[in-house]
Amino acid sequence: MSRILYEHGLVIGKFYPPHLGHEYLIRTAAAHCRRVTVGVLGSSVETIPMQHRADWLRESFAALPHVRIVVELDDVPIDYEDPAIWEAHVDVMRQAVARANRDYGPAPAIDAVFTSEAYGEELARRFAAEHVCLGQSRSLYPVSGTAVRFNPCDQWDLLSPAVQAGLALRVVLVGAESTGTTTLSRDLALALRQRGGIWARTGWVAEYGREYSANLLALARAKSPTARAEDIVWHSEDFTMVATEQCRQEDLAARHGSPVLICDTDAMATRIWHERYMNRPSPEVARIAANMPPRALYLLTRHEGVPFEDDGLRDGEHLREWMTGRFREELTAQPIPWLELHGTREARCRAALVAVDDLLRGAWQFAPPLEQQPA
Repeated sequence: MSRILYEHGLVIGKFYPPHLGHEYLIRTAAAHCRRVTVGVLGSSVETIPMQHRADWLRESFAALPHVRIVVELDDVPIDYEDPAIWEAHVDVMRQAVARANRDYGPAPAIDAVFTSEAYGEELARRFAAEHVCLGQSRSLYPVSGTAVRFNPCDQWDLLSPAVQAGLALRVVLVGAESTGTTTLSRDLALALRQRGGIWARTGWVAEYGREYSANLLALARAKSPTARAEDIVWHSEDFTMVATEQCRQEDLAARHGSPVLICDTDAMATRIWHERYMNRPSPEVARIAANMPPRALYLLTRHEGVPFEDDGLRDGEHLREWMTGRFREELTAQPIPWLELHGTREARCRAALVAVDDLLRGAWQFAPPLEQQPA
């Protein structure tokens, strides 16, 4: 027996941000409609770009091509008692359906409206469609956009991997060779995991450049068994590959972790390493770095007081002071918060934890949606 009951379902919302309750609505509509239009109707006062919200939903529903996700600006105020306001909102929704028809191909008229809100009956009437009311009590998915905006950490498990990746606070450690960046990044991730709950899933992203360097050294030793790190001949394309893979691994980890992701380097640092080995900048690596998801905090490990340890892959003890200075210069010139760490291993980790907790207290400053703006 077919459970396809409708030709064209409509789901609308701010999705500010999307959560599993929203996805439940869309998933149910997709199971019972030949086509579904999802209208992301945000206002200009909101601080998560509508395109980001739509992209997160597209990732979540990539396996369902009949789900059509579109964006439409809706700066009409909220007043469920005003017929003119109602009509203005419905006009925006019709524009969203028309946009979906242009982007995805023509579809029949809306014959079902899926909501979890009290206004759903009136909305369906205005589309001459049936109203399917799901989860108004929020018993299946006890979450709301308001609750997520108030405290994303408390609602983290009710966000999809795509949304988690979009909201995760990415903390990046950088530093010259043998200054303790890897040790500190591991210690910091472990300290967060030991807090339990969602924090037990705190992700750690390794420095892919070390793996890549080890591979190049192995290839060099296949031809000359006595080859050392300084014998590796680097090419600009190597750094492009490292930066690309570093970003890929980071984005994968962000989809399966806690609200904080600890990264042992990133593509910005790869850009500096390109300068160190190639004596010139790389436009391609710079482009990759410029297109990374937002960084929340940088932690720079100082070289002073840290003995240089040659692990077979390092050859830059004489350049540590220059590298530290170059990172300091780069971090000073950009707007992302950063902290320079020194002292013992334990002192560095304590300072890093304080910085992360400070970050969490001020993170995710969502502007209230339109209906909550003061008159």
